[in-house]
Amino acid sequence: MVYIRQHQLPKLREYKYAGVDHSLVSRYVLKPFYSNFVIKCFPMGMAPNAITLSGFMFVVANFLTILYYNPTLDRDCPAWVYVSCALGLFLYQTFDAVDGMQARRTRQSGPLGELFDHSVDACNTALGALIFAAVMNLGQSWATILTLFGSTMTFYVQTWDEYYTQILTLGIISGPVEGVLTLCVVFGITAYKGGGSFWHLPMLETVGVPRLDFIPERLYQMPFTQWYMVYGAFMLFFATGSSIIHVMSVRRQRGQDPFEPLYGLLPLVATWLLVPTYLYMQPTILENQAVAFVLYVGLINAYSVSRIIVAHLSKASFPCHNVLLYPLALSVIDSVANHFGVWPSLLGNGVGQVGFVLGCLGLSVGIYGSLVFDVITTICDYLDIWCLTIKHPYVEEVQRDKEAADIPSKKVL
Repeated sequence: MVYIRQHQLPKLREYKYAGVDHSLVSRYVLKPFYSNFVIKCFPMGMAPNAITLSGFMFVVANFLTILYYNPTLDRDCPAWVYVSCALGLFLYQTFDAVDGMQARRTRQSGPLGELFDHSVDACNTALGALIFAAVMNLGQSWATILTLFGSTMTFYVQTWDEYYTQILTLGIISGPVEGVLTLCVVFGITAYKGGGSFWHLPMLETVGVPRLDFIPERLYQMPFTQWYMVYGAFMLFFATGSSIIHVMSVRRQRGQDPFEPLYGLLPLVATWLLVPTYLYMQPTILENQAVAFVLYVGLINAYSVSRIIVAHLSKASFPCHNVLLYPLALSVIDSVANHFGVWPSLLGNGVGQVGFVLGCLGLSVGIYGSLVFDVITTICDYLDIWCLTIKHPYVEEVQRDKEAADIPSKKVL
């Protein structure tokens, strides 16, 4: 499949990054730290995308480590595992922020950098959700699926917002800044308390709130994990609603149809109608193969988000089609038909479903990998650049010589 058509390639040269970060933490703490210290640790010859990929490797290492000690997402791990997760996530955030500085410093800014950055972040949504579930001992349960829902929905809506407004906007409180720092603190507390079991204690009692008559017993006994779900739901729908209002407002200001962008949310809605339906019909997958299924759903979202970014860079129409949803949709139809006695399930309810999920995971890896490879090679060939190394280094002296050559020389008498 061709993701960037020949007539769309010239649009790549029109690319210009536009972003707004309203975070006070970012402005007064992180950016000075990055610009005064961190950026100096990277050599001028290192490509920005290599920094992005290096940061992602910390998350991959965290994922593999915690999966080794906690494959079912419901066991306590050694304290150092949680410390490494906190450190790895902070380094990922740092590298993800510094790659843009490196691009400007080395004069390598371009559309490939934004695509690569978003593609890596898209892969991180599922891995991050699973790491968090393992740290909190959420197990292979609906709580883990809800965590994935929040992670994928936030990133999809943010990318959808950028496509229609042409500006990446981060609010005063945002997931990439305050959200990541909060998770680092949570991982550190988990290490200090000796494991994720701590988060299953009643929160109000644990923090020392007295048992008052007007507090319902059910509310008083709610563990940290359930409070997190309530807080996460509030923040998620607030952020989503804010993005929708923002996009519609910008469209109105430009004299465009404010309701047309809402069609771009349909792939997200379709995904999260199919996912809970399938898991409800096939509880064995939720209870025994949640990790593989979460990775599959994460790649469905990554594929959608990456295509949105490609459309954003090439000024193409919004991509509402996602081929990775078809297998899941067919399986849901098969499961529902079997449930109502229309026909016996073609996949069955045991080994067949496990094979189906693993097959879908492999298929999604192949298709998403082909998208990334095709788009990266297309952009690199057209712009005459390399992805992970700098093909044309910027040399200040050479640039000054070129500028001087353009000025007519004056004969000195």
